[in-house]
Amino acid sequence: MPIRLVLFDCDGVLFDSEPANLAFYRDVLRCCGAPPVPESAEAAYHALASAELFGSLFPGDRALAERLLRTARETDYGPYFALMQPKPLLRETLALLKQSYKTGMATNRGTTTHRVVEVFGLQGLFDVAVGVLDVVKPKPAPDMLTLCLDRLGVAAQEAVYVGDQPTDLQAANAAGFHFVGMGPMCGQTPHSAQRFEDIPALVASLV
Repeated sequence: MPIRLVLFDCDGVLFDSEPANLAFYRDVLRCCGAPPVPESAEAAYHALASAELFGSLFPGDRALAERLLRTARETDYGPYFALMQPKPLLRETLALLKQSYKTGMATNRGTTTHRVVEVFGLQGLFDVAVGVLDVVKPKPAPDMLTLCLDRLGVAAQEAVYVGDQPTDLQAANAAGFHFVGMGPMCGQTPHSAQRFEDIPALVASLV
């Protein structure tokens, strides 16, 4: 079936946002007096929703994990947006895709999901934007991807998800999407893109 929907993860796909997420979560941990996290564990900052992140970092201290989650939801992410860098040719590539497909964003971000769209002026470039607060389960569950299908009236076989984490691939497989890997997933899947601007040609080749 021809592709009708191109859906994107946010962090690592639309934006190079590691500095922003690292700064945000380090500040949240510091605010709560949480013990330092090894650098090797910081990769989870970019893959997991906040609730799952804090639960995995402090599995033996539920009270701390819950306090961290409350603090994260109450902390203004505004100052950290300046640390997010849009991928080169982001707007131009999204505008090109919009000529032929529905487009959207599905991310494990919570309260910042729609603020990302607003801050970076992407409203006219997406038909849908879904975050972890819109569904019961975050990625790797397929909930947010299937919600996008329902909102847009598209079948899973007509959709492709672009992600950079194993959780993105798991969600895409569970939802029945095609998948394009970027970043750490580039070269790990049958279809991958080194550069964001390569995506339109790659999507056009999918059948």
